[in-house]
Amino acid sequence: MTSMRRRLLVLVAAVLLLAGLGTGVVLHAAARADRANRPQSGDPAVRAGKLTLDQKGRLTFLNTAAGPHRNAVASVPSTGPDAGRVASSLKCVRFYAAAGTGICLQSNPGVLRQSNRALLLDAGLRTRRTFPLAGTPSRARVSPSGRFAAWTVFVSGESYSSAFFSTRTSILDTRTMRLTPSLETFSVVRDGKPYRASDINFWGVTFASDDDTFYATLNTAGRTYLVRGSISRRTVTTLVENVECPSLSPDGTRVAFKKRVLSRTDLWHEYVLDLHTLRETALAERHSVDDQAAWLDDRTVAYALPADGKVGSSDLWSVPADGSGTPRLLIAGASSPAPL
Repeated sequence: MTSMRRRLLVLVAAVLLLAGLGTGVVLHAAARADRANRPQSGDPAVRAGKLTLDQKGRLTFLNTAAGPHRNAVASVPSTGPDAGRVASSLKCVRFYAAAGTGICLQSNPGVLRQSNRALLLDAGLRTRRTFPLAGTPSRARVSPSGRFAAWTVFVSGESYSSAFFSTRTSILDTRTMRLTPSLETFSVVRDGKPYRASDINFWGVTFASDDDTFYATLNTAGRTYLVRGSISRRTVTTLVENVECPSLSPDGTRVAFKKRVLSRTDLWHEYVLDLHTLRETALAERHSVDDQAAWLDDRTVAYALPADGKVGSSDLWSVPADGSGTPRLLIAGASSPAPL
């Protein structure tokens, strides 16, 4: 009987301890959320308003400035990105849009685990379909026609610089709603030969305008490759090494990407690759860029960098795609740019 009482006491103590830890996690998350919802001096002006994805001449993004509109999908005029921003009620951790179709990746913390999902959006930011995600959201893209959407999540680890990480990249046909849960089911051709390995990871899809061709990063055996893929043939072919998070230019001739400049580090510089000559051009940005850049037009690339002195916030910068000029601040307190 004494042994049984001890076991019961241990069990009750364990339950109380877990309950206390769970409450502590919830309270801590609530406190952080409360701080993030307080506007800070010097932050950009944000107002609530109607936002649609068929507004030509607008630049959409996620507002990362502290306040009630933090992480909301917002927009500014493309010709006046320093103007007051309009924020919707939709909040995401990653976002992209094209041709009136949007993809919003959300992550909600929980006591035991976070809940992650992808929302397929129509032009009015209404949810057409919801898809559960297998891990933490990382990248999102929509094809120029709006026909396809892609997203990447971390299923272990928290970043591409982690010693042990695994990703899962999915492609959705927004017309038929056919989902390819993982690009790892595609056939791989490396150096002209069929290639198979258990450590293959993909991330950072970017689509061509033909509604079939895409580019992405393939990681295997400690190396990263730019791959060109075909959705209809379910194949990918390696092109060049040391390319991560590619972004195809509007004219389809170049890819902006982040290149690891020191092995086994999380230091990347932004480059542009000519897909015909495979010639690389280093861009003028000298900070480490851990982002999938976006093309504002055929001459300009935009990307996010951490905001100085503001934890969890970022700023959007832009730079000429030909390696000339100097970086300029595009939008303070912003990430995930998508020109409409």
